[in-house]
Amino acid sequence: MLYQKQIRNRKGNRLKGYNYSRDGCYFITICTKNRIECFGEIRNEKMEYGRYGNIILNFWRAIPDHYENVFLDEWVIMPNHIHGIIVIENKIIPDVVVGTEHCSVPTRAVGDGKNYGLLSKIVKSFKEISLKTIRKNYNDFDFFWQRSFYDHIIRNEKSLDKIRRYIYYNPTKWELDINNLENLLM
Repeated sequence: MLYQKQIRNRKGNRLKGYNYSRDGCYFITICTKNRIECFGEIRNEKMEYGRYGNIILNFWRAIPDHYENVFLDEWVIMPNHIHGIIVIENKIIPDVVVGTEHCSVPTRAVGDGKNYGLLSKIVKSFKEISLKTIRKNYNDFDFFWQRSFYDHIIRNEKSLDKIRRYIYYNPTKWELDINNLENLLM
């Protein structure tokens, strides 16, 4: 019998043909590899950051410092994952308060494909710098991020409000969270 190498067809995580550099709001989730809880603990329904959690917190907050057209909306760092809304706003309109109407996003790609994957670039850079910093500061070569990340294109105000509430209340529901290792091991 001949040995046949099985080729895994990994399903792409991004919406095919969509330009993730477009104006819009994007809900993302980034997890640690194997859901290892190393960012802190939930106590009294609030996140208390550990040393890795503080590193993650600092780099997360700094994302807009590196991209002039990127803003952070609601977000939360949990013991082993991050939920956040990243807003990409390419239009520069001086002296105008940015509302949520820019979150209505069509589902097809437009433009020339330049910066096709800005959202992926942001997440990749965030993961790389936080990983390198944890390894450098704590000599921890066992810390890894899970490959890729989850994203959802927010298309309307109702969805945006629902996701904001989900993120805000996430620490209060940690005991039921599918990312909680205790729930995964049951």
